[in-house]
Amino acid sequence: MIRTVLSAEVEDIVALHARARVTYYPDGLPQDGTDWVAAWQSAVARPDGHVLCVVEEGRIIGLASFRTPEGAPADTVKLFQFHVDPDHWRSGVGSALHAACVEEWQADGRRTAVLDVHVDNRRAQAFYARQGWIPDSENPPAEDDHHLNLRFSVTGK
Repeated sequence: MIRTVLSAEVEDIVALHARARVTYYPDGLPQDGTDWVAAWQSAVARPDGHVLCVVEEGRIIGLASFRTPEGAPADTVKLFQFHVDPDHWRSGVGSALHAACVEEWQADGRRTAVLDVHVDNRRAQAFYARQGWIPDSENPPAEDDHHLNLRFSVTGK
């Protein structure tokens, strides 16, 4: 089942977020001082954003967080977080969650989606490519940035 995350589920989201992110950091998850509980509470509470989750047997196994980024056109949405529990990779969970995001973006009149993905996260890059994401030529990464910027046509054009 895919649905909106509840505020009471933030601890579960933080745990899933950590399990997924640690897989593409060769030296383990960086300790950069980010309070992920507060960050996810804010994402869930934002009136201008949305956090979807995939629930299987009462457990959250996938999540996606998106909203219009500051300064972007109203028809653009940014996918800020997209994670699937590593135990469920290659099972269709990510594709189903992505399809639910696209359906919501289309219903909201979005035309373009953007995201950035860590350069070491080859698995995610391959997943996004399969979904139709392409490098964002209008937004190349800064020289010291460790992320690739991708773009997706919500309308398919």
